[in-house]
Amino acid sequence: QRVSLGALIIALGMLVDNAIVIADGIAVGMRRGQSKLQAAVITVKQNQWALLGGTVIGIIAFAPIGLSADATGEFAGSLFWVLLISLLLSWITALILIPFLADRLYSQNDINSNTGGDTNSDVYSHPVYQAYRRFLQLCLRHRVFTMLLMAALLVVSAAGFKQVKQVFFPPSTTPMFYVDLWYPQGTDIRTTAQDSSRLEQFLLQQPQVVSVSTTVGQGAPRFTLTYLVEKAYESYAQLIVRAQDTEAMEQLMAKVREQIRRAHPQVEDKLVRVEIGPATPAKIEARISGAEPEVLRQLAKQVETILRDDRGAMNIRHDWRNKTKLLRPRFDESAARRLGVTKQDVNDLLRTNFVGRQVGLYRDGTELLPIISRAPASERVDLDNWQELQIYSPVMDRYLPLAQVVRRIDVEWENALIMRRDRKRTITIMADHDVLGEETATAVFERVRPKIEALELPLGYQLEWGGQYEAANKAQSALFSSLPLGFLVMFIITVLLFNSARLGLVLWTTVPLSIVGVTAGLLILDKPFGFMALLGFLSLSGMLIKNGVVLLEQVNVELAEGKAPHQALVDASVSRVRPVAMAAATTILGMLPLLFDDFFASMATVIMFGLGFATVLTLIVVPVMYSLIAPKPR
Repeated sequence: QRVSLGALIIALGMLVDNAIVIADGIAVGMRRGQSKLQAAVITVKQNQWALLGGTVIGIIAFAPIGLSADATGEFAGSLFWVLLISLLLSWITALILIPFLADRLYSQNDINSNTGGDTNSDVYSHPVYQAYRRFLQLCLRHRVFTMLLMAALLVVSAAGFKQVKQVFFPPSTTPMFYVDLWYPQGTDIRTTAQDSSRLEQFLLQQPQVVSVSTTVGQGAPRFTLTYLVEKAYESYAQLIVRAQDTEAMEQLMAKVREQIRRAHPQVEDKLVRVEIGPATPAKIEARISGAEPEVLRQLAKQVETILRDDRGAMNIRHDWRNKTKLLRPRFDESAARRLGVTKQDVNDLLRTNFVGRQVGLYRDGTELLPIISRAPASERVDLDNWQELQIYSPVMDRYLPLAQVVRRIDVEWENALIMRRDRKRTITIMADHDVLGEETATAVFERVRPKIEALELPLGYQLEWGGQYEAANKAQSALFSSLPLGFLVMFIITVLLFNSARLGLVLWTTVPLSIVGVTAGLLILDKPFGFMALLGFLSLSGMLIKNGVVLLEQVNVELAEGKAPHQALVDASVSRVRPVAMAAATTILGMLPLLFDDFFASMATVIMFGLGFATVLTLIVVPVMYSLIAPKPR
């Protein structure tokens, strides 16, 4: 499915990281005069555990989404499991398959030709390596200034991040949208069906329409995980419209909106594009709980006024809907007792006359059809006819006028719907952003939130937020609940790899600096920061630490060869330029196809720009931090 396929694309870029390190190490060993076997054995022995640690760290960075118990975890959890299996296999193949391929494909003559046949020459004498060496030595001489500059970049990027658009999940690119129609509460389902059929015919006449599916009385069967089924209401209808393409869909949605305003003015409508992530009844939901229905309706009216005054809020409504008419007979208890008539008798008579009452079943083959008894239509439409109704009196043993036991029938307004949440009466005021506009629901919410929260609520009444705000908080809470443990395990692995907490801290200094590239990428490509982008940002930590592990492991190798600490640090950094840069480049190139998928676009942007910028930082900041806080040799 969509998520696991996207995970495979992400994995494609990361799978080769381990292979690059092994292949580069074998090539360097051969340039230094080692045989293929010697180079392969030495390279694998030096890097196997560091690569395993880096691979596990990269996997753990994706673990929070796989372990999330939220609906978002159910939807996107396969991302973690695909990467877990594929990256572990990549480590195994790097240690087994790459040495075999190097033995078959590497030629000693080709390797030596890169050094002019002199196996003792400096294999890192290329101008690129020399330029990096000089720049790194400059940064090491001005270590404090370098880190202050990085801190300044971090602050500027954090400030610039406020300009990035915020969303939860983007709409789907599928050219399909929903038209939700709420007729006045109390509307007969046949009227709902007839009126929605008129809109359906209008849609079928449009050349951009491929198909229209209409359901009346409730939502359609749940045909996809992210579809939200509306409850059963006689006054509700939904049209599922499929257009030729996305551009035609947007034009069609504008036509539908105009047609509803013109030909169906009594309808509360809502146009919704197909969602990729978990859906909510509305993007913005304000829930007010309390005891008195009338007070709740008054408070809801105040909230609706604030929403209507905002230029970006649309589809403003609440879930209690409008009040409906109620016939309330005024029962004469004393007269009814004398005549032997009960309230139930009056109720059955009125229901049979005005609504209809089931009196039996008719079997038609395998179907059972209800038999309804009711008065003719001419008698049902006029409420004044109630006085002419006859009710049976068991005491008098004959039918009497209903007026003898009912003084009058009052027409009142009542709440047809009273919603409860946690056993409390709760009215939910809902609104959405303009799906045809550029503004996000988050931007509208941030504008109206302080105004709504400023309302004075009576004692015993509470306000809470639902909609996209609540869904995003739940998803992030589920994600962050396992995040501390994941980061702790990642840190412990780095400490175990190098037997030093200081070196673990050196690696983690690059993680926050990735926000510099993330902010720049999102602003340049005008991509919003959503849940998948957050997941990409968290996974960056694993990728960056993995690169740092490879670099610091090489520092230890250089120190073991007897080099001075400064020289070992510089030589190790220079030797890791190619594998670190190539690993980052393959991951970035692997993300390119995802830039054109709305679901993964923001995540791909975060990883591409964050990893690209932070890779440069890895080759500068990690050596500088190492020289500042690494344990000094005795």
